[in-house]
Amino acid sequence: MSRHSPPTPPDRGPDWKGIGYLVSIVSVFFLGAIAWPKPEDPKWQLPVLIAGMATSILGMGFRYLAHRKQQAEIKKAEAEARSS
Repeated sequence: MSRHSPPTPPDRGPDWKGIGYLVSIVSVFFLGAIAWPKPEDPKWQLPVLIAGMATSILGMGFRYLAHRKQQAEIKKAEAEARSS
């Protein structure tokens, strides 16, 4: 890339990874609805199900934040490379 070439336009396409995480979160709720304990089931199943659903969603959130941080670092490195 020459020093005087125009900067590349930012990527304005959909964030497929973010959409994928949202779909996964929705699937957690669907699966949780099917697995919801019946009144005759042991009492410990409900808190365990809720904890599993919550940790799954939290994990996806952390992975998405890491993805966003990585993308920001890549863009920063690209901008620094273009300016030097």
